[in-house]
Amino acid sequence: MKFTCEKQILSNALTIVSRAIPVKTTMSILQCVLVEANAEGIRFTANDMELGIETVVEGQVEEPGIVAIEEKIFHEIVRKLPEGEIRLTVDPSLKVTIQSGRSKFNLIGRSTEEFTYLPTVERIDSIRMTQLSLKNVISQTIFSTKNDETNKMMGGELIQIDQDTFKMVSLDGHRISIRRLHLASSYAPRKVVVPAKTLDDISRILPDSAENQVSLTFTGKHMVFDFDRTTVISRLLEGEFYAIDQMLSSDFETKMTINRHEFLDCLDRTTLLVKENDKKPVILNITDEQMSLKIRSTIGSFDEEIEVEKQGKDLMIGFNPRFLLDAMRAIEDETVDFYFVNPKAPCFIKDTEDKYIYLILPVNFTVVD
Repeated sequence: MKFTCEKQILSNALTIVSRAIPVKTTMSILQCVLVEANAEGIRFTANDMELGIETVVEGQVEEPGIVAIEEKIFHEIVRKLPEGEIRLTVDPSLKVTIQSGRSKFNLIGRSTEEFTYLPTVERIDSIRMTQLSLKNVISQTIFSTKNDETNKMMGGELIQIDQDTFKMVSLDGHRISIRRLHLASSYAPRKVVVPAKTLDDISRILPDSAENQVSLTFTGKHMVFDFDRTTVISRLLEGEFYAIDQMLSSDFETKMTINRHEFLDCLDRTTLLVKENDKKPVILNITDEQMSLKIRSTIGSFDEEIEVEKQGKDLMIGFNPRFLLDAMRAIEDETVDFYFVNPKAPCFIKDTEDKYIYLILPVNFTVVD
């Protein structure tokens, strides 16, 4: 095998597939990237048995071929070579030579016989949406997932299709995040649970293009994401997702409307006094025209007042400030509506069209003057 490729193109391809390289494994072949050069281009593939990624880039292929190379050292070499073209050759003994300018590295490649290729999936059950839409909806829900071996569904996100509505749901035991968006076409109903790690990896490598699209294909055990010349295949989580509809309610005793930017800035200030593992709540005291925020920690105290519009009863309630921050950062509206029942019941943050719903459980607190 022999090909030449620009350093930046090669580095970007390895960055993409590196998401499917396990940090620790007893199978050394899983730490390799499969490199295949042919008339279609240069294909890079990585597969950790749960997540597989394949991407194709342009280059000058002089001799087609295929080899497995340890991804970490290959990637580091590419990063540290000078700018310009990189030439890679593989001889019959699988010795890999990587050259750029006056620099030359020799590595020992591996046979591809042990490598597990990505499963073949027929693209007959796919939906399409813009890359930016998918990237956004992931970032607006991913923070409510939790890696918990006893509750594996919390380590994934529900993706549900109902005609022209795309819905994504996550929860971690303390909060629920729901996002809905409109699709350009109508599709048959589907419901799957995708590992949060897969979605996080996709959001990091997915371009934020509002014009280019990503195709999502559903199978019995996998979900496939196709965009540009990249394919991501993930195993699905097996089991039933939580019945979240039973947790949602339209009842409220207090409704508060607030300027999101002002509230976000205020919450950001409260976290200055909260250490990472500190569980000190921010206490909201909601009255007719204003809301006061208070927080007390081992570092000090903070008080601030914000103008609000309130309907219903006055209310004092406590929350983990980081949960409120995550929701406010995920919302783009200028003003936000909060719905409360009582100090012990979940708070709902939602818009009138139900494009987003964030449910956050309150926490117990002691009032300190």
